Amino acid sequence: MYMFNHTMVEPRKKRSFTCTCLPTAIFVSAVFFLGTLSFIIDYKERFLPCNLHSIKVNLDPIKAVKSNSCEYECRPKGTETLPRGIVSTTTDLEMRPLSGPPKNKKPKSPTNLLAIAAGIKQKQNVNEIVKKFPLSEFAIMLFHYDGNVNGWKDLEWSNNVIHVSAINQTKWWFAKRFLHPDVAQYDYIFLWDEDLGVENFHAGRYVSIIKEEGLQISQPAIDPDQSAVHYILTARQLNSTVHRRAIQKYGKGHRCFEYSMEPPCTGFVEMMAPVFSRASWRCAWHMIQNDLVHAWGIDLQLGNCAMGDRTKNIGIVDSEYLIHWGIPTLGGSRTNKTDYKLIEKPSTPTRKARDTGKMAPKSEQPVDRYVVLQEALTELERFKNRWKKAVREDRCWVDPYNHPAIKTTSSS
Repeated sequence: MYMFNHTMVEPRKKRSFTCTCLPTAIFVSAVFFLGTLSFIIDYKERFLPCNLHSIKVNLDPIKAVKSNSCEYECRPKGTETLPRGIVSTTTDLEMRPLSGPPKNKKPKSPTNLLAIAAGIKQKQNVNEIVKKFPLSEFAIMLFHYDGNVNGWKDLEWSNNVIHVSAINQTKWWFAKRFLHPDVAQYDYIFLWDEDLGVENFHAGRYVSIIKEEGLQISQPAIDPDQSAVHYILTARQLNSTVHRRAIQKYGKGHRCFEYSMEPPCTGFVEMMAPVFSRASWRCAWHMIQNDLVHAWGIDLQLGNCAMGDRTKNIGIVDSEYLIHWGIPTLGGSRTNKTDYKLIEKPSTPTRKARDTGKMAPKSEQPVDRYVVLQEALTELERFKNRWKKAVREDRCWVDPYNHPAIKTTSSS
């Protein structure tokens, strides 16, 4: 009997294809997988906030189980070694007694904040402003730029507000250092100057209006009959509750037309009396430059913090309006309104004053308005240059308002 051994011989072409293409396919697949993995990790770290990190990549099964259950990567930075329940990520400006319950316990904590840069010369006017903001609804902070805190103690509300003192510092210097978004956890932050007339302003009605209108950034309108109006958009419009744009085709200043889509024709507030929502303040705080204390130029970029369309989410409230006395920052009087065209460089102290040493204390010495103005203008150019540089270097940032602009003209 003959036994035949039938051996299947694979065709040469098929063997060649298997030996050549299969390793290539495996290599390409591996490269694709690693590239995808790198992209996922990069995207996750750059674009997703901590609580949205739903994509988890773990090559070690044991570590994967622990990571999925503990999620250390989603804890606030610096708290990885603490139990989650003990971590307190925010704070507020409410004062606490040294012992026992508060003497005058409020039924609820204030939900809004008023912060004012104030000098003792404007004590009467600041008192009028503060009395418009009930302490049951507003936390209040005074930034004393003249160092005089004791001079406010006779006011009935003085012991119930926060006093912060630093000589010759601006409102924005204080705000950058003491109103971090994790501290200013309030529905609305009123960041005001001291030279505002509030006879026709009601804080409660104002908050109700901006809530109803959905305004993320706003300001009370300015009475044009009693104030120096720098931008037509902020002037009060009669028979109106809120307006979001202005039209000025003729006259001095920036021209604004029906089709104008840029600040200061729409999506704009002045920096003397802005009101921020919690979300918009978190954005605006990051835009305030630590060393540019006058904050000139930021007003034209606030639209980026409007949490959406700046032409809708930024507005001027006409029914609750202010008078802007125009007192120079860091001192002055109501009769000394700001007119930068009339500012002259003051003379230096006399030799007799220097020789006798009879100089006013630093906090009482008059501020050199000419030098302050020049510094503010210099800071404006620095901010513009920084903005341009940041836009140029950030490949991931997308300008939400990058559309063909319709040019407007201005006349002087």
